[in-house]
Amino acid sequence: MDFSDVSLTALRVFRAVAGEGTFTAAAASLGYTQSAVSRQIAALERAAGGQLLERRREGVRLTPAGRVVLRRAGAVLDEIDAAARELSGLPAGTATVRLGWLPSAGAVLLPRVLAELRRTEPGIEVLTREGTTPVLARALRAGSLDLALLASAPPFRPPDDESPPMVLRTLTERALLLAVPVTHPLARGDYADVADLRGQRWIAGSTTADTGLMGVWPGLDERPEIAHVARDWLAKLRLVAAGCGITTVAASLASAAPEGVRVLPVRGGPQELRRLLLARMPGPPGEPVTRVAAAVRAAAVALDAETP
Repeated sequence: MDFSDVSLTALRVFRAVAGEGTFTAAAASLGYTQSAVSRQIAALERAAGGQLLERRREGVRLTPAGRVVLRRAGAVLDEIDAAARELSGLPAGTATVRLGWLPSAGAVLLPRVLAELRRTEPGIEVLTREGTTPVLARALRAGSLDLALLASAPPFRPPDDESPPMVLRTLTERALLLAVPVTHPLARGDYADVADLRGQRWIAGSTTADTGLMGVWPGLDERPEIAHVARDWLAKLRLVAAGCGITTVAASLASAAPEGVRVLPVRGGPQELRRLLLARMPGPPGEPVTRVAAAVRAAAVALDAETP
């Protein structure tokens, strides 16, 4: 089989596997069976004359040949998608920018960005995708995102160790906060001491390898008692309001905390800083991507200034 004869379906499946990190996740995102995904990848590798993906226990990793195919396939698929949008009735001048975002950015920052872009850039259509930092980083490298809002904690390493390095811009750097019920003893003060966090019941987020034990104060010198696990930040804060436990919260979410929740800084230990990053792949970005990036930066600066 000649590589010039590969199907668009195979290229889409390959980009999905590279972006999602596993065959299983790619199959779920595409609505395919895992065996169908495997067949498409096998056919693509036969056409390429070699391995495009290294299969590992924790997921897949692109080989040098895979990176070449991904880069070229992304350009082809983007052009096909652009043609499909124009044929479906979108104005020829409409540009599309694909923006990935973290759940903590989607509550306050993302709606502000999209509202401003609708007002100032009607010729740009922004397609968004939620995910964790590792998932969004893979999607950037796979070419299925143009920009992504990522999180970073000390020692502030890059989102991945792949080459070439991503272009990263720090939007905000704020201390991690603590959310407690208004009826909790800690809610009586203006801050919580890190020593008072021992023995507490925690509401954690996902505990996968991608995200770690989110929702629990980092560096506790005990095994935390996890009372509940909820991936959605609003669900976690609602559980806090109901008195079911305490959790950590990004500074950007403090203003969106529901009634019954007190948000406090934590003192007495190393300061737990969190950065919000805007990431893209290297190379000159197109004008629409530049404009969306500028809108994201402006909204982040304004929101940061409003946050106590």
